[in-house]
Amino acid sequence: MRDTETESTRRLGPLRKQQKNPRKLGVLAVVSAVRSRLYESRRKVATLGAGVLAVVMGYGVVFGHNGLTAFVHKREEARELQVQTQQLQQENGRLHEHVDQLQNDPAAIEHQAREELHYTRAGEVIYTLPATPQSTSPAPESR
Repeated sequence: MRDTETESTRRLGPLRKQQKNPRKLGVLAVVSAVRSRLYESRRKVATLGAGVLAVVMGYGVVFGHNGLTAFVHKREEARELQVQTQQLQQENGRLHEHVDQLQNDPAAIEHQAREELHYTRAGEVIYTLPATPQSTSPAPESR
């Protein structure tokens, strides 16, 4: 009988020790509750921190130095520069044609000399008219 008693004491030893000290059980429950609250508050803080980080990064992606708004402005600027390049290429083509005409066509040379330098042929008279004045009449006074 003694063997069975020792065996039961061995098996139930931790239980009996816990039962003997109910104060220790209360302390463990309090510690466990504090731990769970601490972990819960840490989890909330970590979630809040991750959310704030995501918002800050999103703001940087949209409004940052190389963000979406800067990308849109750069794309618009590239379109404007492309249009300007096309216009300059057209003007360059016209100027090349004009240079070719002046180098190869005597009539073009004569026309240019008459227009810009007011050259004349022998016996010609050029009449120069005054430039049309802009109307500078004062506005009628209102009473």
